[in-house]
Amino acid sequence: MPNSSAPQDWKNSLKLPPRDPRQRTEDVTKTKGNDFEDYLLKRELLMGIYEKGFEKPSPIQEESIPIALTGRDILARAKNGTGKTAAFTIPLLERIDTSKNEIQGMILVPTRELALQTSQVCKELGKHLGVEVMVTTGGTSLRDDIMRLHAVVHVMVATPGRILDLAMKDLAKLKNCTMLVMDEADKLLSPEFQPIIEQLINFCNPQRQICLYSATFPVTVKQFKEKFLKKPYIINLMEELTLKGVTQYYAFVEEKQKVHCLNTLFSKLQINQSIIFCNSVNRVELLAKKITELGYSCFYIHAKMMQSHRNRVFHDFRNGNCRNLVSSDLFTRGIDIQAVNVVINFDFPKNSETYLHRVGRSGRFGHLGLAVNLITYDDRFNLFRIEQELGTEIKPIPPTIEKSLYCA
Repeated sequence: MPNSSAPQDWKNSLKLPPRDPRQRTEDVTKTKGNDFEDYLLKRELLMGIYEKGFEKPSPIQEESIPIALTGRDILARAKNGTGKTAAFTIPLLERIDTSKNEIQGMILVPTRELALQTSQVCKELGKHLGVEVMVTTGGTSLRDDIMRLHAVVHVMVATPGRILDLAMKDLAKLKNCTMLVMDEADKLLSPEFQPIIEQLINFCNPQRQICLYSATFPVTVKQFKEKFLKKPYIINLMEELTLKGVTQYYAFVEEKQKVHCLNTLFSKLQINQSIIFCNSVNRVELLAKKITELGYSCFYIHAKMMQSHRNRVFHDFRNGNCRNLVSSDLFTRGIDIQAVNVVINFDFPKNSETYLHRVGRSGRFGHLGLAVNLITYDDRFNLFRIEQELGTEIKPIPPTIEKSLYCA
């Protein structure tokens, strides 16, 4: 069990001054100067947008919202943490007709945590519209889902396996679903999910709109695009922006020195919140135990935990009940916790895609972040290859790290 004893003043400190907007990176500040009113959205939706704290559209929102409102298919590539979720939820909510008791929009995501987070954004943005949002994921009560489907549902946020099960049982009726959004599309089109996705599409309205959003697009996405998308509008905001705002370092260590090195980082860095990644479930639990023994507050999360436990850890970490989270790659996709300013790869990832998604947990929505990689002798070739593939530089860690690089 993770240790949840975090000082109360730490929790409150997360809710203190927002980060200095002058320190936000241009992947969220370099806009065309549009306002949300420019898209002729319903007044009730605008109320939800402004109450959520959004002031002006980010670049991905500027590119995506007006096109999505026309009903055209979209293939959008943008860095994690730049406002992708609102880029597709705003046009989806705008197009819902609340006078009809039918599922009209569906958002597919690869993990339960992301489903819960995305559904919450939908509910907050659409609270004045009367749009009914349902979230359904594997590992939860099928009976509860069946009961919920007897009431009004306009938007479904789901993981693919569960919603396909409901559709095949004719419990979730998708024939009037005209907008299908796939977030973290690269993961959804991996061999694990793609056959399920293709079956699901056949349950949707033949005149459906399909919108794909991701930070990376492997070749599987190209094949899917050619088969299912009709002249999609391509948005690519990733050139030169892949890891903007995140300062990356490596520390060359022996395996047995890693915990000591981590302890040193904790004592020297000004951490708002950190996520520490390991390459296996066992190492996640062992490291969380070590960190707790060192006297630091620490949670852990991985795919083999009970879903109720995962939900509690995610909720408590997001609410600032703990400073550090040890995680497997379960937690790399789309999880948006703006207080996270430090990511530590306790185990270095095997490929550039995983590295990109892990490091993207810091520097959310244009704020600055820090990534520290603990590199063993066996990792040296992976380090070089990932630098080359991402066109980035991971520098040797200096004796002291300037706080201005990753703190407001």
